[in-house]
Amino acid sequence: MKYYSTNGKAGSVTLAEAVKKGLAPDKGLYMPERITRLPDEFFGRIETMDFQSIATTVANAFFGEDIPSEDLERIVCDTLNFDTPAVRVRDNIYALELFHGPTLAFKDVGGRFMARMLSYFIKKEDSRKKVTVIVATSGDTGSAVANGFLGVDGIDVIVLYPEGKVSEIQEKQFTTLGQNVTALEVSGNFDDCQRLVKTAFLDEELNSRLTLTSANSINVARFLPQAFYYFNAYAQLRRQGLAENVVFSVPSGNFGNITAGLIAARMGLPVKRFIAANNRNDVFLEYLRTGKYTPRPSVQTIANAMDVGDPSNFARIMDLYGHSVEAVRKDISGCRYTDGDIRATIAAVYRESGYILDPHGACGYQGLADSIAPGETGIFLETAHPAKFKDTVEDILKMEIEIPERLQDFMKREKKSIKISAGFGDFKEYLESRDI
Repeated sequence: MKYYSTNGKAGSVTLAEAVKKGLAPDKGLYMPERITRLPDEFFGRIETMDFQSIATTVANAFFGEDIPSEDLERIVCDTLNFDTPAVRVRDNIYALELFHGPTLAFKDVGGRFMARMLSYFIKKEDSRKKVTVIVATSGDTGSAVANGFLGVDGIDVIVLYPEGKVSEIQEKQFTTLGQNVTALEVSGNFDDCQRLVKTAFLDEELNSRLTLTSANSINVARFLPQAFYYFNAYAQLRRQGLAENVVFSVPSGNFGNITAGLIAARMGLPVKRFIAANNRNDVFLEYLRTGKYTPRPSVQTIANAMDVGDPSNFARIMDLYGHSVEAVRKDISGCRYTDGDIRATIAAVYRESGYILDPHGACGYQGLADSIAPGETGIFLETAHPAKFKDTVEDILKMEIEIPERLQDFMKREKKSIKISAGFGDFKEYLESRDI
């Protein structure tokens, strides 16, 4: 299958090229030339299948023309050594818990899958030249990608993150690894980090010397696998007879997660509608209301992974819907929650059900609570373990929450990072100085 650029000014490329390049030469994002609708027979038996089998079927629809089925199945099964359970929170609202992977965040799925796919292509080519993965993070992407690529031969990873704007636990998960992972602490916000990554891809001099790719959701091998857990959620509802009128509420920052859900729906997944739940960074909600997309500097909130003022994957949503706001509105509604709203939701849900939300999941939950209709079954994506936001959640609930052993291990390690400015010159100088 070929992959084209959303900007339409660059030629189509193979899967291997799309994965290795990350960003198209015309600054667009790669999209598959077609989205295959899965057969009715698959949906008729989906409740009898386990997560790995479901994901392998979905992966074959995207990547089966380019990777032999046995290799693709191995990549999927190696990626998904954990489940994504749908847990009832109240009445007809369920949490899709995406924090059971190695770094306790939803990005373990895409990060681990991409690491294995990129490694597959590198080994296939038998290239002696290293690939440098550069990734911007507002929180969980950095830890998921860094841990997914940790120790992988032929790949170096550079994580850029905004100084003072990620939680301590998140920071420790990618600044303490060493080996082939380096953390750059940028004096700026997430949008600055993302700009540095994109600018690096478009610098001809830099790319003549280094083989660069990205593991942000701009990379097709990072964002497409996120469709896997939408299908898994539906299968779990089917087993309970609750699969009619499914509504997904997605905490949305860079919009890779909800875009993967939209593609799952194009593949035939029965979804009634989607909710894009924003924090104060609500450029998408403004687009739904006005029809105009106006990016702006991000604002820092307690749901920090959603602190994005110019979401990259907006381009993919526009591509899917032919740049028609009327078409987008038919499938997606939006909502916006302040830090005060998020705090109130976390407190109320724990008081009423005993379920502990993280700040991002709280936005997704409230999006459903505010709009779910009789006969609908709502699933919100609980994107990270609440212990990753320990200080915030404990302050809200006035109680100590248990930190999983995996996180405790990270907290004991020494942070190692390199501080740089938000100027591209400094970043380029650092990349050129590396002995790769």
